[in-house]
Parts: sequence; C-alpha cells; structure tokens
Amino acid sequence: MPREIISTDKAPKAIGTYSQAVKVGNTVYLSGQIPLVPATMDMVEGGIEAQVRQVFDNLQAVCEAAGGTLADIAKLNIFLTDLGHFGMVNTIMAEYFREPYPARAAIGVASLPRGAAVEMDAVMVLGG
Repeated sequence: MPREIISTDKAPKAIGTYSQAVKVGNTVYLSGQIPLVPATMDMVEGGIEAQVRQVFDNLQAVCEAAGGTLADIAKLNIFLTDLGHFGMVNTIMAEYFREPYPARAAIGVASLPRGAAVEMDAVMVLGG
C-alpha cells in the first residue's frame, strides 16, 4: 500500500529525520509534536498550560493537512516530564476533544526534545 507524506506549514517543521505524518490507506500516523510555534520554531512562552495548548494546536494542524480533525484520532500518546501536570492536561484536552474520546496513554519521561515539558503523537483513522 502506498504511503503519502503529510506536511503543513501550520505545524512545526520536522526537526529530525521524520515526517510530520504518514498516511497509509485511511490511517494517518502523526509524529510527536512538541510546543514549538510553527512560524518561529521557538518554544511557546507561558508555561506548561501554553505548551499543552500549543501541542494540541500543532496536532490539529497536521490532522487538518491530512484531511481529518482531532475527532478522527483513535490513539493519543502523551509524554510528560512531570506527571503532576496530568490533571491539567485532562482539563485542556476536554476543550479540544468530545466523546467518544480516543484511546490514550500518558507516560512520564525524563526529558523531551528542546526542553519541552510535553510531547504528543497520535494515530488517526479517516472516514470512520
């Protein structure tokens, strides 16, 4: 099955050897997004809440570039350098998602690229 590379300037450019997303059939694999502002490629200012919102905005932009929305995400992985922020992430996530929610994992990690406090990746299924 052919692979289609998804790219948009409304999300941060890849900072390594990967694509923003890859579409195979009706499944889209979204690479991890950290809270970079697409226009500047700088980390968003304003603390962890601003970082979480920027990551959701970045994921949303990639979803839209692939022909979907956040509502099409079937699986979401959240990586946090401090699991103490998990409740706040849930609260903000409720602003971006409606039921039925995607399957999800929240994983505590020692560090993330560019000193980010949060990173998320996802699997999206289109036409569901």
